Amino acid sequence: MPKKSTPPSPIDRLRTVCLALPEAHEVEAWGAPTFRVKNKIFAMYADSDNHHGAGRPGVWLKSTHLIQDMLIHEDGDRYFAPPYVGPKGWLGIRLDKRPSWATVSDLVRDAYLRTAPKRIVAKLAKL
Repeated sequence: MPKKSTPPSPIDRLRTVCLALPEAHEVEAWGAPTFRVKNKIFAMYADSDNHHGAGRPGVWLKSTHLIQDMLIHEDGDRYFAPPYVGPKGWLGIRLDKRPSWATVSDLVRDAYLRTAPKRIVAKLAKL
């Protein structure tokens, strides 16, 4: 009987989504993976084992206050205002309990677009 493969971990899935974007790269900061374009962060992983994850894996994404407010109001168990950067409009997404990875990917892309220089964003049109 073939072995069941284990699903990819949240960080592995997030890494795949983030690093598929032009010139995105990973840098460890504050003991956690961050994803950047140039030197600007557009996504930060919060492991369930550290104080940023509060027992649940998640990602913090550059966003706006409007999107943050709408999503938290829609699903406060999945979305949250992360510490430190939440007051600036960043959005937290809990990655446990079967998140919609299509939605996570869309929000990561939005975060990237808010961060990347225009000449790099132009590369997305070619993908």
